[in-house]
Amino acid sequence: MRRLHSLASILPLLVLVAASPAQVRLPVTIGGRVIAEAGGSFTFGWPGVYFEGRFRGTAVRVVFDAPAEHLRLLIDGKVTRVFRKPGKADVVIDRLPSGDHRIRLEKLTESQTGGARFHGFFPAAGSKPLPTRPRKRQIEFIGDSYTVGYGNSSATRTCTPEQIHDTTDTQQAFGPIVARHFDADYRINAYSGFGIVRNYGGSSSGLSLPTLYPRLKPDDPAHLEAANAGWRPQVIVINLGTNDFSTPLKAGEPWADQEALRAAYRARYAAFISDLGRRQPQARFILMASDKFFSDVEAVAASLNKVAGVKVIQFNGLDLGGCDWHPSLADDLKLASLVQQAIGPY
Repeated sequence: MRRLHSLASILPLLVLVAASPAQVRLPVTIGGRVIAEAGGSFTFGWPGVYFEGRFRGTAVRVVFDAPAEHLRLLIDGKVTRVFRKPGKADVVIDRLPSGDHRIRLEKLTESQTGGARFHGFFPAAGSKPLPTRPRKRQIEFIGDSYTVGYGNSSATRTCTPEQIHDTTDTQQAFGPIVARHFDADYRINAYSGFGIVRNYGGSSSGLSLPTLYPRLKPDDPAHLEAANAGWRPQVIVINLGTNDFSTPLKAGEPWADQEALRAAYRARYAAFISDLGRRQPQARFILMASDKFFSDVEAVAASLNKVAGVKVIQFNGLDLGGCDWHPSLADDLKLASLVQQAIGPY
């Protein structure tokens, strides 16, 4: 057992403990898609996944396995610890004030393969589980690296692959900012480099974000989401198109020219939204677009507004100070403000 005495005077004490027999878990609210496993654990891979629980007492235990991810642990809304590629973690947080507490474990980074496993929150030192409190509002965000928060906390645009991974903080990307503004639960279905019909540089032909979307984990085609009565977002925000058009067409791609690519993009995007609308008829849609493909997204919205509520918002003027000229944390605040205004009273 290793005690982190240096934190004891200012933070709840963190104690790394050895594995023990199964205990009663705290009920959890899960934000994002996960794969439920026998025994009560969950594997997860989409960006921004989070787990929340409540307990009464002075201590709680969290157990998870994250060999490649960064995760943030919060108690009562305050950051208690950030885990950076911790591997197997079995941690007790104690010396909390007596009373009711909220615990949250949230995924920060994007790893497009592998992912992590959450084993649960467990009461410790006589603490008692409390029922969860899911939020009344729900918002879904679908997109690419802009939605992921790719390298958004980087101080420089030039980054190694490791730096891109380590400076990605989905929880500070525009989607979670919007959700916190409206006190909404949220899910992030986003994948860097992917588009509606074409991916960055023409890569991964045959795959696209709509192809990955049904998966409970982006690298696992065997586990698809079934009907989920608990997920009924009032708003679905989509930002897709940057990767479709940001690089020139190459020989051998299925589109003869840009006009053909744009026509395919519009048709597939409209079909994707129509399918989402059938699954979530209560949802209204907000489509985000830069000036490079704004007219195409407007055309998609116009074709759908007879049967669905679709609004388009244009973004520009970003500093793109994140890795590889991606949105910075300041840009994420700007994008969040645009989306909040588009959602309006909620």
